[in-house]
Amino acid sequence: MTTEQSPRTLPDGRRVPLTTGPERPMLESWLDFHRATLELKCRGLDDAQVRRAAAEPSSLTLLGLVQHLAEVERNWFQRIVAGLDVPPVFEEESGYALAAGRGLPEALAVWRREVARGRRLCAGRSLEDTVRLAGGPLAGAEVSLRWVFVHLIEEYARHNGHADLLRERIDGTIGY
Repeated sequence: MTTEQSPRTLPDGRRVPLTTGPERPMLESWLDFHRATLELKCRGLDDAQVRRAAAEPSSLTLLGLVQHLAEVERNWFQRIVAGLDVPPVFEEESGYALAAGRGLPEALAVWRREVARGRRLCAGRSLEDTVRLAGGPLAGAEVSLRWVFVHLIEEYARHNGHADLLRERIDGTIGY
């Protein structure tokens, strides 16, 4: 029988995801690791830097990624899992658009709030709980909370790859 390993941290402060143990804590630890990675990629940058696009023709920015992932958290955990009718977090549903007056501190605070709300909404649910998707390419499909966790891990991992490239272009910082 395996048990969960005690939490370890990387030199940058991120907690290493569980390597053994029950499925739910492992999924949650991987999602939290990717959330922490997004925040790490933004650490120490000024407003102009988090607004810098990767490479033309892309307008992708670190600030836009933080906003987008706040929308992703709201969409999957509040709208889809909990069935709540909530408006977009920002003025457009993807979250990528930048507003002149909204900087990284505000976007991170909003994102953290969405993460916390999602955690609360999932706390009493089983990985086996299912919901039916109303829109998108999988409209009508029934998905489990397990599937939602795996999808969010994939979503963060993909966007953290974008964040890696953005950060390297901004100041040469590389890492995982």
